[in-house]
Amino acid sequence: MWSELTKAIANLRIPADWVGIRAVKETSSHRSVRDGLPQRNGKSSSVGAMLEVMVNGCISYAATNSLAPNSLEIAAEKAYKQALAAREWWIYPLQPQTERPKVVGEYNSPYLQEFDSLTPGEINDLLMGICQTLKVSDQIVHTSASATMTQKETWFVSSNGSQVYQRFMSLGTHYGAIAQDGAIVQQRTNNGWQANCYQGGLELFKQADLWQRVRTIGEQAVELLSADECPEIQTNLVLAPDQMMLQIHESVGHPLELDRILGDERNYAGGSFVNKDDFGKLEYGSPLMNITFDPTVPGEFASYNFDDTGAVATREYLIKEGVLQRGLGSLESQKRTGVAGVACARATSWNRPPIDRMANLNLEGGKGSFEEIIADIDHGVYMESNRSWSIDDRRYKFQFGCEYAKLIENGKLTKTLRNPNYRATTPEFWHSLVKIGDSSTWQMYGTPFCGKGEPNQAISVGHGSPVCVFANVEVFGGGG
Repeated sequence: MWSELTKAIANLRIPADWVGIRAVKETSSHRSVRDGLPQRNGKSSSVGAMLEVMVNGCISYAATNSLAPNSLEIAAEKAYKQALAAREWWIYPLQPQTERPKVVGEYNSPYLQEFDSLTPGEINDLLMGICQTLKVSDQIVHTSASATMTQKETWFVSSNGSQVYQRFMSLGTHYGAIAQDGAIVQQRTNNGWQANCYQGGLELFKQADLWQRVRTIGEQAVELLSADECPEIQTNLVLAPDQMMLQIHESVGHPLELDRILGDERNYAGGSFVNKDDFGKLEYGSPLMNITFDPTVPGEFASYNFDDTGAVATREYLIKEGVLQRGLGSLESQKRTGVAGVACARATSWNRPPIDRMANLNLEGGKGSFEEIIADIDHGVYMESNRSWSIDDRRYKFQFGCEYAKLIENGKLTKTLRNPNYRATTPEFWHSLVKIGDSSTWQMYGTPFCGKGEPNQAISVGHGSPVCVFANVEVFGGGG
């Protein structure tokens, strides 16, 4: 692949200041079972390239589903003509040496077990077994289990000598049960919808505690049918890492994307309550709040060494001791805003240009085990696993619902609560952060469905967090 792409760059006849080619090959298999019966056994493959051309400070793009030299040349010429046509309207002039510096390197996802180590039939048997195990009672009226396995290779070459190869292996699994007793219907899943997404092989599926975890999910779905409704009260809210995933994603990740702050995303996905002048000054949360952008974590869903423009990925603090430090912005967004960013120009596939996207956003650990964290809470509510979310287009006011909750009384988890919800504003909420668990409570999750951009790009992100305690949060029940 290297020789073909490098040769294609050398043979281009356009007088561009800089040209880049990002070629992508991706194969994905999805298998799902519903109520013990196979529902889907599919496999898809795609291959293509995105040509990126810089002319007189303008960047333009054109994609092709063929890696043949003539197809790459046609795409480059198309992008070149678009850049020429747009140059009198450019927003900010860009330079190859700063926005597209030369980079060389590679990345490979860690894995132990290849995806083909199990046959499709064996994977289906495993999923059917999960559905059967979930049905712990006749009150379980629906079960589901699925697995998605993806292998993706990317090559990035440029006219100034860049050569980057990255190979990703990822596995996403999901299982859940719905229980019903008359008009009462309750859902319980494995940490929320499609939250168990990681880089790695089939070793991620057949973990030692799989069957015990599956049984627990079924039992908790039934348990929720007779549980008390979550009370409406201002109280201490304790969130499990699987709900913190959604909290970080919606109230930290999206508001800090620089293209939202610039206004590029307002037409589709909204803007942000954060302003350019807030960086380095805004007290986003309590001093316990430390959020890192870290695409270097082994096995986390959005780990990589280079973004899709070749920018080198490094671990950086977005928020340190509660103060906003830098944004989620590509090299060009950083230049436009004058705000420090990270290597986060990412594209969902070969037929989309890279845009500002979060990757792995993690809340750093604090002090105390789970038992120590809740020991001095006289009254509170502990919540797990996201069920619903609603947040305004500035990422300011929000209301989130969870699947499962426990009342906290005198430092102990007591009775189960159903339909737990909470609401707040983003600054108010993060300023109410009063405790963060230690590494023993830290867990990471991921999602393949973070949507953004026009045309839409659904992309993978990862989030890790310890258990967290927030004081005086409005908690309430109902269907969410």
